[in-house]
Amino acid sequence: MAHLFESLQLRDVKLPNRIGIPPMCQYSAQDGVAADWHFIHYGSRAVGGAALMILEATAVAPEGRISPGDLGLWQDGQIEALARIAEFARRQGCVAAVQLAHAGRKASVGLGWQAQRVLTAAEGGWPVVGPSALPFGEDYGCPHELDQAAIERVIEQFAAAARRARTAGFQVVEIHAAHGYLLHQFLSPLANQRSDAYGGSFDNRTRLVRQVVEAVRREWPQSLPLLIRLSATDWLDGGWNADETVALCRTLKDLGVDLIDVSTGGLLPTAKIPAGPGFQTEFAARVRHEAGVPTAAVGLITSPAQADHIVRSGQADMVLLGREMLRNPYWPLHAAQALGQAAPWPQQYLRAAPAGSSAR
Repeated sequence: MAHLFESLQLRDVKLPNRIGIPPMCQYSAQDGVAADWHFIHYGSRAVGGAALMILEATAVAPEGRISPGDLGLWQDGQIEALARIAEFARRQGCVAAVQLAHAGRKASVGLGWQAQRVLTAAEGGWPVVGPSALPFGEDYGCPHELDQAAIERVIEQFAAAARRARTAGFQVVEIHAAHGYLLHQFLSPLANQRSDAYGGSFDNRTRLVRQVVEAVRREWPQSLPLLIRLSATDWLDGGWNADETVALCRTLKDLGVDLIDVSTGGLLPTAKIPAGPGFQTEFAARVRHEAGVPTAAVGLITSPAQADHIVRSGQADMVLLGREMLRNPYWPLHAAQALGQAAPWPQQYLRAAPAGSSAR
């Protein structure tokens, strides 16, 4: 079996190890444009040894932002600042990806450290949309139900954002269909109560995800990988579940998705999630083995031994570490030392590296 510091090939992109940084919103953009904070934050992690760095949820439309501080790729003026990040990461040997997202009914709320409630127009808020007129929670706005024309616009917005992501120099793009945001809302019967071609049956509820994947894959170079993040379960009776996730992933593989980023939850605030170390890896393992597509595991993965075990035991092809990378951007370099594996250090930091380390 592979181990944590073995390379992973995804189309023409070769990841030097199996460690990635998942998307984590920084809520620090202005009109969707990346700021100095983003360059320093992502730059610090690009030099830390992770093979893959997925930038935070980047809105494909202004109304698709979670908050006013979200990144965006809905217009060309947002490309330049992101291109600087992607190029810096490339020079460090880190593959930069961007997550394309639409928040749907979970949009127009405060920054991540503020109270999570819908913003008024005076506070800079905007109307929200969704598959059905069902709000996420008490403090959230009731979404306007998307009609056919609006759904088609969403599909084109994802495709246009993918074109801009390539112009910015990203080597990987990820579609966000998890955590209760728009595409996940269409998947789950608890948020989607439509009676048209986008609601009801499994085929209908998965239609928008499939159409977005097809549209993005047409725009994204065939030589470059396409990822998708899915919530494997809503953790709620009657909601989206692991069996449906596996079935969808079989189709997504045929549509050109190269790796499934497997998470859970986020559809409703009432869900009781049994969080604990590696609590989501079982879902990554199911998708990997039953759908026959590479997966990334995420969720309270903290120690080198734990991460290595997930890969060695075949539960996932790679691991994504979120909070641990916020605490320690150089976790991969320390993990290599702990596991007795070689990992090249930035030449500027080589004086602090373990004996025998090489420079990038």
